[in-house]
Amino acid sequence: MASLNIPGIEDPDDAGLSAPVCRTVTGAGDVLLLVPGDSAAARAAAHAQDDDLTAVMEITDVAPVSVPHRIRGRAWVAGWLTPVRNEERARAAMLLAERHPVGELLGIGEALQPDPPPGMLGRPAWMMLRMEVGEAAVDDLWGAQSVEPEKFAAAEPDPLAAHEAELLQHLHSAHSDQVRGLCTLLGDRSQRACDFRDRAVPVALDRFGLRVRFTDPAHRSFDARFDFPEPVRDVSELRRAMHTLFDAAASG
Repeated sequence: MASLNIPGIEDPDDAGLSAPVCRTVTGAGDVLLLVPGDSAAARAAAHAQDDDLTAVMEITDVAPVSVPHRIRGRAWVAGWLTPVRNEERARAAMLLAERHPVGELLGIGEALQPDPPPGMLGRPAWMMLRMEVGEAAVDDLWGAQSVEPEKFAAAEPDPLAAHEAELLQHLHSAHSDQVRGLCTLLGDRSQRACDFRDRAVPVALDRFGLRVRFTDPAHRSFDARFDFPEPVRDVSELRRAMHTLFDAAASG
């Protein structure tokens, strides 16, 4: 879930500035955004001079399973917005469609139409914007830190990111007993964790490990992280890593 804020501009409608339809990051580290053509963001970018429209995008990460305190973290990306123009449109549209192949991009062709001539009343249904990143920051379950533009550009997506929601939901629905049993792997905290395992819900998953939220009948909760023996590269390796964790917990 993302919102886009431009200093000095307010967006009165729910479909405009506060909610880019979709987004992705280019190989150079710029952020591509698809916004409604009549949104405040599109209007501001169309009338701004190149690189003089500053903006901040806030991304809220919500756990895809039902737990107390579902917000796992927030990220902020600040930079400069410009419309994607001319021959760059096709490349940008292809990249967006590749990352978001269904749903939001059914009307992506309209984003490829030429800009309306000056004074033309009609506006395209969609506009693609490019954000040149100036700075970024993250505050999540793993801590808070700033991210330099060079590191932002060099970052690689986690190989499980596209499947995380369905994987967590599967673990919660089909392997809840085994997830609760992971409490035995927490060493000095094992007794406390097992006392809290009235409800154990997997809340985050990446190539390095699994995070579980343990909750007791009084609704007190805490998170525990279970690292894999080595980072996984795909779902097949994840399956083996999870079996290793479950087997270790059962034998403990």
